[in-house]
Amino acid sequence: MQKIIQKLLLFFTVITLSLPANADVVKPALVEVSVFSDGSTFVQIRTSLEALLTGINGQYRNTQDAPNSEEYDRYRELGPDELKIVFEDFYAELLDGISLTADGRKIPLSVSVVDIPPRGYTKVPRTSVIELAGEIPARARSLRWYYPLRFGDQAVRVRQVNESSGEYHWSGYQWITKDEPSRPFSLTEVYTKPTFWSVAVTYIEIGFLHIVPGGLDHILFVLGIFLISMRLRHLILQVTMFTVAHSITLSLGAFGFISFPPRLIEPMIALSIVYVALENLLTDRLSRYRLPLVFGFGLLHGLGFASILTEFGLPEDLYLAALLWFNLGVEFGQLALLVGAYLAITIWFNDPSRYRSIITIPGSALIAVVGAFWVLERVAYFYFN
Repeated sequence: MQKIIQKLLLFFTVITLSLPANADVVKPALVEVSVFSDGSTFVQIRTSLEALLTGINGQYRNTQDAPNSEEYDRYRELGPDELKIVFEDFYAELLDGISLTADGRKIPLSVSVVDIPPRGYTKVPRTSVIELAGEIPARARSLRWYYPLRFGDQAVRVRQVNESSGEYHWSGYQWITKDEPSRPFSLTEVYTKPTFWSVAVTYIEIGFLHIVPGGLDHILFVLGIFLISMRLRHLILQVTMFTVAHSITLSLGAFGFISFPPRLIEPMIALSIVYVALENLLTDRLSRYRLPLVFGFGLLHGLGFASILTEFGLPEDLYLAALLWFNLGVEFGQLALLVGAYLAITIWFNDPSRYRSIITIPGSALIAVVGAFWVLERVAYFYFN
């Protein structure tokens, strides 16, 4: 019994430490390198300037955990023009840290544009855009990009553009979480079709990482439907409804058939977490409304997945395949989460009443509190700033 309690305490401690990071977590940088047929190149980096200035990267699950979090908060309170002035002093360090090489030769880069959005809610990291410009030598065959780990994790891809013919090609993303350069990107042809299997590897990884560990709101929702009871039938029914629903809106959103602003979707996703958690506290059975509501909430979560996929982009010739691989990655992430939860919790209980009193009630109460906090936080961010 003592070992069971220790495992439960460890589980809820990990969940508790992870939850607030949804608001204050610094997302990996999104890097896009465009190479044009005239030799010019542009590097666009979407990241948090405040995190760059303070050295807060992926090692901190929450910006408030960093030793210089107060400095980060001060930068976060600055308006775009004020922060741009501060960031100008960081240009030299940025350009010294990064590296773009063509056939092993380093390409000189300069900062051409820094676009900073309005301040907004200070506890939510804002994504700014840095654009760098340079010249690629004629007949260069490959390109490598380096972004030091002290600046944060990153996802990078390369676009080749033939301006005269109008042809272009986006490479697949490379997700880099170590202090090392990217693998070489080929520049031998302006238009080179990505392979079916390269798309599979890239988009399965993106989908999986969006759930584990990146999608804390989706993690809490899945845990919420998991915790209602020990009955496998209850779990299968709910997961099926959720999977079918989010697959529908993910596909429709990715193809551009439907689109809703984040100011509507994000608070409602948080509200879905609150609902399943509160219902868990009231009953250990599936009400006649539970499955339709889980389906409806799945539609909302699918729109959230679609926004991530739209941000990353899809290869033109393998658009449908990339969409299916991304969805499969999401399902793998959910499956890993459910298997992990089962092995960490359910396997240790034979008595449903003890499971409910020790696991379901405290776990659902914690999820409901965090979900309610996110609802208020997101409403404040989207409607009162």
